[in-house]
Amino acid sequence: MKEAAAFLPEITFQTSRASGPGGQNVNKVESRVELRWHLANSALLSDTQKQLIGEKLGGQLTAEGLLLLTAQDDRSQLRNKEIVLARFHALLLKSLRRPKPRKATKPSKSAVRKRLEGKKMQGEKKASRRRLE
Repeated sequence: MKEAAAFLPEITFQTSRASGPGGQNVNKVESRVELRWHLANSALLSDTQKQLIGEKLGGQLTAEGLLLLTAQDDRSQLRNKEIVLARFHALLLKSLRRPKPRKATKPSKSAVRKRLEGKKMQGEKKASRRRLE
């Protein structure tokens, strides 16, 4: 997996005015950054990686296969661009990670015996309460 900077030629950024309070700065400066990346057109990923990302991020992709991420956390446009790039990188790494297959295990014989003994004792305790009538 390449660093997020390797994807820069494939990424387009769009800026807009951020929402929320902020006074004069928010009314004049386009500090909100939106990252757009087209999964199918990526030359840095193999077909299997594209398929894996498509399965994991299916709900976050648009109908055209675009991944849209936004950041408006900071007042600075440059800082928001760094934030959205870090989110993009983390999202790609997370979606490319394959979970380890689960190994089926059985409880030990002593664990089964202890569990059954505990159930037996609980049943005897309740049975002894019933007989007192």
